[in-house]
Amino acid sequence: MNALLPRDQHNEQLEANVHPPTWINPAPEAPYHLVVIGAGTAGLVTAAGAAGLGARVALIERDLMGGDCLNVGCVPSKGVISSARIAATVKQASNYGVDVPGGAEVDFAGVMQRMRRLRAGISRNDAADRFRDLGVDVYFGQASFVDSETIDVAGTKLQYKRAVIATGARAAAPPIDGLDQIDYLTNESVFSLTELPRRLGIIGAGPIGCEMAQSFAQLGSEVLLVESEHGILTKEDRDAAEIVQQAMLRDGVKLLCCGRQLKLRQDETIRLTVDSHDQHYDEPIDQLLVAVGRAPNVEHLNLDAVGVDFDSKGVRVNDRLQTTHPRIYAAGDVCSKYQFTHAADFMARIVIQNALFAVGPFGKKKASDLVIPWATYTSPEIAHVGLYGHDAEQAGIEIDTYVQHFSDVDRAILEGEEEGFVKVHTKKGTGQIVGATIVAKNAGDMISEITLAMVNEVGLGKIASVIHPYPTQAEAIRKLGDQYNRTRLTPTSKTVLGLLRRWNVGQ
Repeated sequence: MNALLPRDQHNEQLEANVHPPTWINPAPEAPYHLVVIGAGTAGLVTAAGAAGLGARVALIERDLMGGDCLNVGCVPSKGVISSARIAATVKQASNYGVDVPGGAEVDFAGVMQRMRRLRAGISRNDAADRFRDLGVDVYFGQASFVDSETIDVAGTKLQYKRAVIATGARAAAPPIDGLDQIDYLTNESVFSLTELPRRLGIIGAGPIGCEMAQSFAQLGSEVLLVESEHGILTKEDRDAAEIVQQAMLRDGVKLLCCGRQLKLRQDETIRLTVDSHDQHYDEPIDQLLVAVGRAPNVEHLNLDAVGVDFDSKGVRVNDRLQTTHPRIYAAGDVCSKYQFTHAADFMARIVIQNALFAVGPFGKKKASDLVIPWATYTSPEIAHVGLYGHDAEQAGIEIDTYVQHFSDVDRAILEGEEEGFVKVHTKKGTGQIVGATIVAKNAGDMISEITLAMVNEVGLGKIASVIHPYPTQAEAIRKLGDQYNRTRLTPTSKTVLGLLRRWNVGQ
């Protein structure tokens, strides 16, 4: 089991909720309609939803209920990010005419204690007691398939009619010269730190690497960020990633991209050597965070015994989230390229319907029907939904692109947040939205308006008729609707409107 460090009252409360030391597994009284393996987001949603529909449900967890999101992912990272943003705001206060004598002094131990306190409070939602009260039989231990009707957990045999694999994924160790000789951090251990590293090296400029690089720099670390490709967030819209990259550089992150010949060795400190843009670097660092790659948790499940296919990317499923065994399903990071909590949540809802209502109109839900947005919580944030421009080009979909820069949005100007934009792609010649990217302080909140429009087939032109409060940054989305509507003006309509305008002026 993951060690909860440090052993303070907050981590003890977390453990009491999500893996109670005195927990006694129940004795199964009858076959279960559904046995769910893994109590991360996908597993919790599946178990609670199925039990709420009257099914007999067993939920198995070998580690901490709540999975990565609660314990080593979304929750602790956003707790640290919120403190880092406050520190950055204090440092920038003079830009707003506010003098803060002495500037910001960060108590890193206090930052981490706050995170642990808030995480422990949130853990009540994922607590074993709560799920038992919902009618779910909660088992702690390693699950292993025995056959198509039986799962073993810690020596107890559970009979099942259907099963769900929701075991998630974990940080993967990339093949870096010398890494196996270094005591390095991953997302599973970085939130146990109690002292701020003076010099922090981070390998990988994806979402986790960028969020932590910027946050630790804002909190006072000297941060060295190494990326093998050019720039950061290489899967994102390049204009958007460039804005975030410049913000991170201003916060003090040192970026070594296009990194080659990366090597690590342990001296009095960790030594990191790498070639970046024809320059050689040999840097001492106090801590190293590896934020490259994920591996599915499929070990010890004995999937071969039930004919469930899997590979290095995870369990193979069809569009209904059914594995190669017709009565075994999968959801979440163990089978999806969209490794987000909200994606796992909605995949679980599909599994509930398809597993419990395999026959009839309710058992035909498809994962491909999901419209999944996501966000990277840097400052500013990047949020995206649907297709990128290059996706559309590769798929042979012709698009029109509309961009509204925040430098022309009053609220953004007043907040000092002119950098950023809303970019929307529509199917060429129509208002049908096929994708969007937002770069803004609260882009993760703003993207939902566009996601709602896509799900309900509301065109960009109709968004123009939705009144947005003034002044707000969300006005940028309405302005894009205005941009689209202006393209719909034909020469005849322009002539008529011109005549009407002149006639009104004449009045």
